[in-house]
Amino acid sequence: MATMTANTGTGDADTATAPTGTGAPHLAERRRELADFVRSRRERLTPEQVGLPPGRRRRTPGLRREEVAQLANVGVSWYTWLEQARDITVSAQVLDAIAGALRLDASERSHLFGLAGAVDPAPRRDSDEVPQSLRALLKQVEPFPASIQNCRYDLLHYNRTFARLFCDLDALPPQDRNCMWLAFTDADWSRALVERRETIELMVANFRNHGTGHFNEPHWRELVDRLLAASPEFGEIWARRNVADKVQEIKLFRQKEVGLLRLRADRMWLQPGGGMRLTVFSPSDDETAAKLERLRHLAG
Repeated sequence: MATMTANTGTGDADTATAPTGTGAPHLAERRRELADFVRSRRERLTPEQVGLPPGRRRRTPGLRREEVAQLANVGVSWYTWLEQARDITVSAQVLDAIAGALRLDASERSHLFGLAGAVDPAPRRDSDEVPQSLRALLKQVEPFPASIQNCRYDLLHYNRTFARLFCDLDALPPQDRNCMWLAFTDADWSRALVERRETIELMVANFRNHGTGHFNEPHWRELVDRLLAASPEFGEIWARRNVADKVQEIKLFRQKEVGLLRLRADRMWLQPGGGMRLTVFSPSDDETAAKLERLRHLAG
């Protein structure tokens, strides 16, 4: 089996292997999609756009393969194999160089790494700025507690009843307004969870699942490291490597001012790829509904 090394210019080698068969059909299809996408991005560029002389007698639109290889500092043969949908392995480092050479925008870059099945070392971050329309929505659903979080459980915005459901959220520094952090480190938040152990185990499993492909990102790694340093209990659950994508059917909370609440949780993802999600707690019985009305009154 022949091999070829792509020169990245950094001393790290990326090994590409010439194919001996077609492999699984879905992998072959993804390689073809990757090849067609890269070629289409190459053909839309002109030499002038990337600082190269125009040259003469161009038989194809856009840049030549050797020009892209030069800009990305990879071997011409290796780049040709990429556009031929060969069965090669390419590192995130080389994909990063190709993305730069082809002047890909954030969406195109994400698509490139997705087709290659690689983790982007510098991924696009969804904005954490909550639109005014969603802020108004949270206010309108009161007295139902509601919040907007990202897949790291950062609390991006919440209404008045949610702010008092577990603890006084407004009194906390912004960097601590994270449900994972509070569940393991805040005494008031922990006491509010009637079925605490079941709840936190499911939270960690959901967190690990939603973090697939993100844990090399600094903001994810920082939160995990912070939790590991602060809570041996988190470390013990985290080490199990359980994953899930579900919520408890009925959540039981003990709010210190109104007592036991039986709530149903409905959540809706508001952005692709696990960005913002809306979570609304609705009462599962009349007694809880009355208590939520009282909580709204107390929240002012």
